[in-house]
Amino acid sequence: MQSRKIEIIPSISILNNKITRLKQGDFDQEQVYSESPIDLAKKFEDHGIRNLQLVDLDGTRKGKPVNYHILEAIAGHTQLEIDFAGGINTDGDVNKAFDYGAKKITAATAAVNRRTEFASWIMSYGREKIALGADAISDTPEGRKVAIQGWQKGTQIDLFEHVEYFYSRSLKFLKTSDISKEGQVEGPSFNLYRDLMDKFPGIKLIASGGVYRLEDIERLQEIGLYGVVFGRAYYEGLITLKEIERFVVKGKV
Repeated sequence: MQSRKIEIIPSISILNNKITRLKQGDFDQEQVYSESPIDLAKKFEDHGIRNLQLVDLDGTRKGKPVNYHILEAIAGHTQLEIDFAGGINTDGDVNKAFDYGAKKITAATAAVNRRTEFASWIMSYGREKIALGADAISDTPEGRKVAIQGWQKGTQIDLFEHVEYFYSRSLKFLKTSDISKEGQVEGPSFNLYRDLMDKFPGIKLIASGGVYRLEDIERLQEIGLYGVVFGRAYYEGLITLKEIERFVVKGKV
Protein backbone atom coordinates (compact mmCIF):
# COMPACT_ATOMS: atom_id res chain seq x y z
CA MET A 1 0.00 0.00 0.00
CA GLN A 2 1.31 3.42 -0.90
CA SER A 3 2.23 5.89 1.83
CA ARG A 4 1.05 9.13 0.21
CA LYS A 5 -2.57 10.21 0.23
CA ILE A 6 -4.43 10.29 -3.03
CA GLU A 7 -5.27 13.76 -4.39
CA ILE A 8 -8.99 14.49 -4.20
CA ILE A 9 -9.99 16.53 -7.26
CA PRO A 10 -13.55 17.81 -7.63
CA SER A 11 -14.75 18.61 -11.12
CA ILE A 12 -16.66 21.70 -12.22
CA SER A 13 -17.97 21.53 -15.77
CA ILE A 14 -19.21 24.72 -17.42
CA LEU A 15 -21.82 25.01 -20.15
CA ASN A 16 -23.51 28.33 -20.98
CA ASN A 17 -21.88 29.89 -17.89
CA LYS A 18 -23.53 27.34 -15.57
CA ILE A 19 -22.30 24.27 -13.73
CA THR A 20 -23.51 21.36 -15.81
CA ARG A 21 -23.07 17.60 -15.58
CA LEU A 22 -23.41 15.36 -18.62
CA LYS A 23 -24.25 11.67 -18.50
CA GLN A 24 -21.52 9.79 -20.38
CA GLY A 25 -20.62 13.01 -22.21
CA ASP A 26 -24.06 13.28 -23.83
CA PHE A 27 -25.14 16.91 -24.31
CA ASP A 28 -28.74 15.71 -24.57
CA GLN A 29 -28.51 14.37 -21.00
CA GLU A 30 -27.46 17.37 -18.98
CA GLN A 31 -28.13 18.42 -15.41
CA VAL A 32 -27.75 22.11 -14.62
CA TYR A 33 -26.93 23.32 -11.09
CA SER A 34 -27.77 26.75 -9.72
CA GLU A 35 -24.64 27.36 -7.62
CA SER A 36 -22.05 29.72 -9.09
CA PRO A 37 -18.72 28.17 -10.16
CA ILE A 38 -16.74 30.63 -8.04
CA ASP A 39 -18.80 30.00 -4.89
CA LEU A 40 -18.53 26.24 -5.33
CA ALA A 41 -14.77 26.41 -5.91
CA LYS A 42 -14.38 28.46 -2.72
CA LYS A 43 -16.49 25.93 -0.84
CA PHE A 44 -14.23 23.11 -2.02
CA GLU A 45 -11.18 25.06 -0.89
CA ASP A 46 -12.72 25.74 2.51
CA HIS A 47 -12.99 21.98 3.05
CA GLY A 48 -9.32 21.26 2.41
CA ILE A 49 -9.38 20.65 -1.34
CA ARG A 50 -6.20 21.79 -3.10
CA ASN A 51 -6.89 20.84 -6.71
CA LEU A 52 -9.76 21.48 -9.10
CA GLN A 53 -10.62 20.18 -12.54
CA LEU A 54 -12.38 22.85 -14.60
CA VAL A 55 -13.97 21.49 -17.77
CA ASP A 56 -15.04 23.88 -20.52
CA LEU A 57 -17.96 22.00 -22.10
CA ASP A 58 -18.61 24.90 -24.46
CA GLY A 59 -15.00 24.58 -25.57
CA THR A 60 -15.33 20.83 -26.05
CA ARG A 61 -18.29 21.37 -28.34
CA LYS A 62 -16.72 24.26 -30.30
CA GLY A 63 -13.19 22.87 -30.53
CA LYS A 64 -11.61 25.82 -28.74
CA PRO A 65 -11.84 27.07 -25.14
CA VAL A 66 -14.60 29.54 -24.35
CA ASN A 67 -14.73 29.93 -20.58
CA TYR A 68 -11.40 31.59 -19.85
CA HIS A 69 -13.28 34.22 -17.83
CA ILE A 70 -14.47 31.58 -15.36
CA LEU A 71 -10.97 30.11 -15.15
CA GLU A 72 -9.62 33.58 -14.40
CA ALA A 73 -12.29 34.27 -11.78
CA ILE A 74 -11.72 31.02 -9.89
CA ALA A 75 -7.94 31.47 -10.05
CA GLY A 76 -8.33 35.01 -8.75
CA HIS A 77 -10.61 34.12 -5.84
CA THR A 78 -8.99 30.89 -4.63
CA GLN A 79 -5.58 29.28 -4.20
CA LEU A 80 -6.74 26.11 -5.95
CA GLU A 81 -4.43 24.41 -8.43
CA ILE A 82 -6.65 24.39 -11.51
CA ASP A 83 -6.41 21.76 -14.23
CA PHE A 84 -8.19 23.27 -17.23
CA ALA A 85 -9.66 21.10 -19.99
CA GLY A 86 -12.07 21.36 -22.89
CA GLY A 87 -11.31 22.34 -26.46
CA ILE A 88 -7.56 22.82 -26.05
CA ASN A 89 -6.15 22.06 -29.49
CA THR A 90 -3.39 24.56 -30.23
CA ASP A 91 -0.29 26.00 -28.65
CA GLY A 92 -2.15 29.30 -28.40
CA ASP A 93 -4.92 27.63 -26.40
CA VAL A 94 -2.35 26.25 -23.96
CA ASN A 95 -0.62 29.61 -23.52
CA LYS A 96 -3.91 31.38 -22.95
CA ALA A 97 -5.02 28.85 -20.33
CA PHE A 98 -1.85 29.44 -18.35
CA ASP A 99 -2.21 33.20 -18.76
CA TYR A 100 -5.69 33.02 -17.23
CA GLY A 101 -4.55 31.05 -14.20
CA ALA A 102 -4.43 27.33 -14.99
CA LYS A 103 -1.62 25.38 -13.33
CA LYS A 104 -2.08 22.40 -15.61
CA ILE A 105 -4.01 21.61 -18.79
CA THR A 106 -5.47 18.31 -19.89
CA ALA A 107 -5.99 17.57 -23.57
CA ALA A 108 -7.48 14.50 -25.20
CA THR A 109 -8.57 15.27 -28.76
CA ALA A 110 -5.36 17.17 -29.56
CA ALA A 111 -3.32 14.18 -28.43
CA VAL A 112 -5.06 12.08 -31.09
CA ASN A 113 -5.27 14.59 -33.93
CA ARG A 114 -1.97 16.40 -33.29
CA ARG A 115 0.05 13.91 -31.34
CA THR A 116 3.47 15.25 -32.34
CA GLU A 117 2.44 18.73 -31.23
CA PHE A 118 0.98 17.41 -27.97
CA ALA A 119 4.21 15.53 -27.28
CA SER A 120 6.12 18.77 -27.86
CA TRP A 121 3.99 20.50 -25.20
CA ILE A 122 5.24 18.02 -22.60
CA MET A 123 8.79 19.12 -23.31
CA SER A 124 8.22 22.83 -23.89
CA TYR A 125 5.84 23.53 -20.98
CA GLY A 126 7.14 20.82 -18.66
CA ARG A 127 5.87 17.46 -17.46
CA GLU A 128 4.13 19.02 -14.47
CA LYS A 129 1.88 21.22 -16.63
CA ILE A 130 0.62 18.92 -19.38
CA ALA A 131 -1.69 15.98 -18.72
CA LEU A 132 -2.97 13.46 -21.23
CA GLY A 133 -6.68 12.80 -21.20
CA ALA A 134 -7.26 9.30 -22.55
CA ASP A 135 -10.78 8.00 -22.11
CA ALA A 136 -12.20 4.72 -23.36
CA ILE A 137 -14.88 2.14 -22.85
CA SER A 138 -13.06 -0.76 -21.25
CA ASP A 139 -13.62 -4.49 -21.66
CA THR A 140 -15.66 -4.31 -24.85
CA PRO A 141 -15.36 -6.93 -27.60
CA GLU A 142 -13.38 -4.36 -29.61
CA GLY A 143 -10.97 -3.75 -26.74
CA ARG A 144 -10.22 -0.49 -25.00
CA LYS A 145 -10.61 2.14 -27.73
CA VAL A 146 -10.01 5.85 -27.18
CA ALA A 147 -12.91 8.29 -27.59
CA ILE A 148 -12.43 12.00 -28.31
CA GLN A 149 -14.36 15.26 -28.71
CA GLY A 150 -15.99 14.93 -25.31
CA TRP A 151 -16.62 11.23 -25.99
CA GLN A 152 -18.81 12.07 -28.96
CA LYS A 153 -16.43 10.46 -31.45
CA GLY A 154 -14.95 7.00 -31.25
CA THR A 155 -11.61 5.92 -32.69
CA GLN A 156 -9.87 2.64 -33.45
CA ILE A 157 -6.89 3.68 -31.31
CA ASP A 158 -5.98 1.22 -28.59
CA LEU A 159 -5.84 2.97 -25.21
CA PHE A 160 -2.61 1.32 -24.08
CA GLU A 161 -0.78 1.93 -27.35
CA HIS A 162 -1.93 5.56 -27.22
CA VAL A 163 -0.62 6.06 -23.69
CA GLU A 164 2.63 4.25 -24.54
CA TYR A 165 3.43 6.76 -27.29
CA PHE A 166 3.42 9.66 -24.83
CA TYR A 167 4.79 7.71 -21.87
CA SER A 168 7.89 7.03 -23.94
CA ARG A 169 8.09 10.79 -24.53
CA SER A 170 8.19 11.74 -20.83
CA LEU A 171 4.47 11.93 -20.05
CA LYS A 172 3.97 12.20 -16.29
CA PHE A 173 0.23 12.83 -15.76
CA LEU A 174 -2.53 10.67 -17.21
CA LYS A 175 -6.25 11.14 -16.57
CA THR A 176 -8.40 8.25 -17.67
CA SER A 177 -12.12 7.65 -17.59
CA ASP A 178 -13.91 4.43 -18.32
CA ILE A 179 -16.77 6.03 -20.22
CA SER A 180 -19.14 3.19 -19.40
CA LYS A 181 -18.74 4.02 -15.69
CA GLU A 182 -19.16 7.79 -15.99
CA GLY A 183 -22.27 9.03 -14.20
CA GLN A 184 -23.44 5.50 -13.43
CA VAL A 185 -22.49 5.47 -9.71
CA GLU A 186 -21.45 1.83 -10.05
CA GLY A 187 -17.87 2.25 -8.86
CA PRO A 188 -14.71 2.96 -10.87
CA SER A 189 -13.07 0.58 -13.32
CA PHE A 190 -10.53 -0.77 -10.84
CA ASN A 191 -9.18 -3.41 -13.24
CA LEU A 192 -8.45 -0.78 -15.88
CA TYR A 193 -6.51 1.36 -13.41
CA ARG A 194 -4.54 -1.61 -12.11
CA ASP A 195 -3.59 -2.54 -15.66
CA LEU A 196 -2.45 1.00 -16.43
CA MET A 197 -0.37 1.19 -13.25
CA ASP A 198 1.26 -2.15 -14.06
CA LYS A 199 2.00 -1.21 -17.67
CA PHE A 200 3.32 2.30 -17.00
CA PRO A 201 5.44 2.37 -13.82
CA GLY A 202 5.78 5.82 -12.30
CA ILE A 203 2.86 7.35 -14.18
CA LYS A 204 0.79 9.80 -12.13
CA LEU A 205 -2.60 8.25 -12.86
CA ILE A 206 -5.80 10.15 -12.14
CA ALA A 207 -9.04 8.19 -12.14
CA SER A 208 -12.25 9.78 -13.32
CA GLY A 209 -15.72 8.33 -13.45
CA GLY A 210 -17.83 6.01 -11.35
CA VAL A 211 -16.80 7.16 -7.87
CA TYR A 212 -19.82 7.34 -5.61
CA ARG A 213 -18.56 6.53 -2.12
CA LEU A 214 -15.46 7.09 -0.04
CA GLU A 215 -14.68 3.38 -0.15
CA ASP A 216 -14.04 3.81 -3.89
CA ILE A 217 -11.48 6.51 -3.18
CA GLU A 218 -9.81 4.41 -0.49
CA ARG A 219 -9.53 1.48 -2.89
CA LEU A 220 -8.00 3.66 -5.60
CA GLN A 221 -5.52 4.94 -3.05
CA GLU A 222 -4.58 1.38 -2.16
CA ILE A 223 -3.96 0.59 -5.84
CA GLY A 224 -1.52 3.50 -5.90
CA LEU A 225 -3.24 6.15 -8.00
CA TYR A 226 -2.04 9.73 -7.82
CA GLY A 227 -5.50 11.29 -7.85
CA VAL A 228 -9.23 10.83 -8.29
CA VAL A 229 -11.74 13.15 -9.91
CA PHE A 230 -15.30 13.20 -8.61
CA GLY A 231 -18.35 15.12 -9.70
CA ARG A 232 -21.76 13.52 -9.69
CA ALA A 233 -21.15 11.84 -6.32
CA TYR A 234 -20.93 15.28 -4.73
CA TYR A 235 -23.65 16.97 -6.77
CA GLU A 236 -26.15 14.25 -5.90
CA GLY A 237 -25.23 14.11 -2.23
CA LEU A 238 -23.60 10.66 -2.28
CA ILE A 239 -20.35 12.09 -0.88
CA THR A 240 -20.42 15.17 1.36
CA LEU A 241 -17.75 17.81 1.77
CA LYS A 242 -17.52 16.95 5.46
CA GLU A 243 -16.61 13.38 4.50
CA ILE A 244 -14.10 14.65 1.97
CA GLU A 245 -12.60 17.00 4.56
CA ARG A 246 -12.11 14.12 7.03
CA PHE A 247 -10.54 12.04 4.28
CA VAL A 248 -8.18 14.82 3.23
CA VAL A 249 -7.09 15.43 6.81
CA LYS A 250 -6.82 11.83 7.99
CA GLY A 251 -6.56 9.83 4.79
CA LYS A 252 -9.59 7.79 5.83
CA VAL A 253 -13.17 8.17 7.02
